[in-house]
Amino acid sequence: MKRRSLVSITLAIAGAAALAVSASAPALAATPSTASPSTNWVYTVHPFVEKAGLPASAIKPSLTPADCLAQSGGAVACQTPQSIRAAYDIPATIDGTAAGTGQTIVIVDAFGSPTVQSDLATFSQAFGLPAPDLTVYYPGGKPTWNGRGTQTGWAEETSLDVQWAHAVAPGAKIALVVAANDHGASIDNAVRYAVDNHLGNVLSMSYGEADNLIASPNANNGQTTQAQKSFVKGAAQGMSLFASSGDDGSDNGAGYANFGYPASDPNVTAVGGTNLYVGSGLDLPRETVWGDYANCPLSCKFGVIGETGGAQSLFLAKGGSDVAYNASVYTGVLTYLGFLGGDNNGFYYFGGTSAGSPQWAALTADVIQATGHSVGNVGQQASSWASKSLLHDVTQGSNSTATFNGGYSGATGWDRPTGWGTPDVGAIISALQ
Repeated sequence: MKRRSLVSITLAIAGAAALAVSASAPALAATPSTASPSTNWVYTVHPFVEKAGLPASAIKPSLTPADCLAQSGGAVACQTPQSIRAAYDIPATIDGTAAGTGQTIVIVDAFGSPTVQSDLATFSQAFGLPAPDLTVYYPGGKPTWNGRGTQTGWAEETSLDVQWAHAVAPGAKIALVVAANDHGASIDNAVRYAVDNHLGNVLSMSYGEADNLIASPNANNGQTTQAQKSFVKGAAQGMSLFASSGDDGSDNGAGYANFGYPASDPNVTAVGGTNLYVGSGLDLPRETVWGDYANCPLSCKFGVIGETGGAQSLFLAKGGSDVAYNASVYTGVLTYLGFLGGDNNGFYYFGGTSAGSPQWAALTADVIQATGHSVGNVGQQASSWASKSLLHDVTQGSNSTATFNGGYSGATGWDRPTGWGTPDVGAIISALQ
């Protein structure tokens, strides 16, 4: 899962747009390649961001996707905590208390953000949410912030994760576990710390690595084994584990079907991505597969930005996403960044499946509060939930890419890009009660 930084987004989007025009005959690989896997690979994050450019007076609880569409010149039908709650039937309160009360949402990221606390407070105040309760853990030591290399991307991801976990479960505590760097072993140690100490009943991992870079169970057996031990232990404790399915489509740029890890782990629920049009006022389907290359949404002002992951794993049995959630920048969630300095600080449209993982963790915390018991592996229950109409089926769109025309389409029932669909939280609560 690559990412584009704020510094390079203009050039990256321009390049993506040009690629979309010239990619009528995408290159294909005859067979999957497992060449040169790293012996110490890194996890990557992929938050797609674009400065919102909305007047300060517009950032308020009553802002709707239709309002945002009008104010952005038809470019973005952005989402707020209130509009997301309406679209996915997420309660604001449960039994008279803020949704998520009594639960802790665990989020694992690398490097962290120097302004995570103040940015979360700004976001919460702007949208009229209860005051957040965030605790930051540094099991490998607190990293030194310099804003260079991949740190900026991870800081953006950290902001997205904590703000939107709070948006969906405003009464829950948030435990942010920060790895000292983005190496696989360091982040796996952070996950192990969260699981060993059972910091909460739900855990979100908005990062990953493409299967072809891991290559096989033997290519990096130490790191994958360490992570899998934590996932097995977490599952045995009844924890619900979530990970993003990725943002580079069906092939992760490899030219053949190629999923990502840890989303491919059987104890982890893989969250794919959609375009969410509820509240936009447009005559469009409720949701479609997030796939800008196959069908760039709305005016496609920023060009082709990304596509949800979802494919058969190269080395595990899982065949794609388990569930899905809004992920497109063109229907992106508003998120506040305060570490960039000067006029660069402010609200941004955020996209990527990394937005869905913390929100699925948060809505599961809501369900646990409402039902009084843990939920466990959501991915393993999703087919049953779908049969009871507790999930919205996503049947249109594709995650094909410019480098692989063998992408996968939305379909009735399960499909690789969006799994069994997106949540109807009120219905899930009623059914599990």
